[in-house]
Amino acid sequence: MDAKLLVNAAYFIVAVVFILGLKAMSSPVTARKGVVWAGYAMVAATLVTFAWPGPDGGLMNNIPLMVVAIAIGGVAAWWSGKKVAMTDMPQMVAIYNGMGGGAAAAIAALEFARGEPHGELVTALAVLGSLIGAVAFSGSCIAFAKLQGIMNKTWRLPAQNAVNVALALLAVVLGTWIVANPQDIDALIAFYVLALFLGVILTTPIGGADMPVVISLLNAFTGLAVGFEGFVLGNPALIVAGIVVGASGTLLTQLMAKAMNRPIANIIFTPMTGEASGGGEAVTGTMKETSALDAASMMRFGSKVIVIPGYGMAVAGAQHKVWEMAQLLEEAGVECVFAIHPVAGRMPGHMNVLLAEAGVPYEKILDLDEINADFPQADVALVIGANDVVNPVARTDKSSPIYGMPILDADRAQNCIVIKRGKGAGYSGIENALFYSDNCRMLYGSAQQAIADIIHHIKTMEEA
Repeated sequence: MDAKLLVNAAYFIVAVVFILGLKAMSSPVTARKGVVWAGYAMVAATLVTFAWPGPDGGLMNNIPLMVVAIAIGGVAAWWSGKKVAMTDMPQMVAIYNGMGGGAAAAIAALEFARGEPHGELVTALAVLGSLIGAVAFSGSCIAFAKLQGIMNKTWRLPAQNAVNVALALLAVVLGTWIVANPQDIDALIAFYVLALFLGVILTTPIGGADMPVVISLLNAFTGLAVGFEGFVLGNPALIVAGIVVGASGTLLTQLMAKAMNRPIANIIFTPMTGEASGGGEAVTGTMKETSALDAASMMRFGSKVIVIPGYGMAVAGAQHKVWEMAQLLEEAGVECVFAIHPVAGRMPGHMNVLLAEAGVPYEKILDLDEINADFPQADVALVIGANDVVNPVARTDKSSPIYGMPILDADRAQNCIVIKRGKGAGYSGIENALFYSDNCRMLYGSAQQAIADIIHHIKTMEEA
């Protein structure tokens, strides 16, 4: 049987396994199984590619280079995967997404360098894949730098949106020229430089509050770029994988934008930044401090506690302590559940991953729609390092940048305790009216130490 036919048949099976793995990832119960399936499928696709026939009908003549590239990439990925902390997972996801887009753009660059005729349609797809892939690569690098703390500020040019549109139009013009003149090396270099710069200029103004949506959007870009380059190479595995990643990333981006009640275009062209004044009405009142002992007493002698984790829990690595506290409360007869906002943390599902790592059962982790009706019956809502996702001005202040965003109704609990490192505003730069509410008390300090103190006091109460 023809070698190319066998490889394509194997690609088809791999594509089916990819889709089944993605479907399994939609549930926390089967997510690990889905990741394993997709991983095996990727290994199979890589190995099968070695059998792709070369120009003379035999094996490809660049197999040594392929082996070296796989070895370098595999070792780097294995080492970084073993070393990365759970709190650094968002930036790792961001940079891995970017590598996929960069690889797609590099593939197209190689095809242009070969100078082989492809036809205008295929060349147009190569140009489009290059543009999207380069934007995804440089944009993901900026996202990585922001999440890693390398870039601590947002940079916004005067007339930023006009600059974005002008650069995008110029990239389209250059791309159109390249479709008609694929041998113009100077135009190709200018096109790639412009595309990389466009990714940088689009991402630098975006602050941490919007970063989960941006990471998801760049992931969708990477999938589209890979799919387009699959058409250029005539590779069914790349086409299917790219379409699946692009479609899933697009759907996730739409869901997260909906969870913030903000159009995707608004996130890109009117981002919330950490340096923003926040706008909206002035918040009145004062923050009222509490102690770990008082917090422990309120929860220990209540009947229901709802824990709302945020990025502060991730930074402190406090998820294990939080689950230990929850177990102590349940042993004392207190119902304890976890409430997750879709955009809590720095990437989609960030809090879910941290709680799963700590061993919290899936049935105790509830999303916004499932838990919001329970807050009025909760004795305590314990907010750990979350800010904008519990800010009640999203319901009440039409002049606020986050007005209309669905939030967790922590302010409607009988009592609210907020563990926070300081009195500053959140990543969006907006003051949180919850912190000034009559039923809210602030417990300042690292989440790790604060929860450890609460655990100590709960244990002391049990022994008394």
